[in-house]
Amino acid sequence: MDVPLWLALIVVGGLGIKLIRPPWWLVAVLLLGGYLLADSLFAPLIDSTINK
Repeated sequence: MDVPLWLALIVVGGLGIKLIRPPWWLVAVLLLGGYLLADSLFAPLIDSTINK
């Protein structure tokens, strides 16, 4: 079964918010920070660290 990544992220994020109940500002900071890091100079470093 192939599930699109965006759908999986929405489901996991929704469950995390519902179960852990973090503050909304923290969720926004993590999403914005992840988005900005993905298109930065650190992206290859993060990618090589994760794919080891």
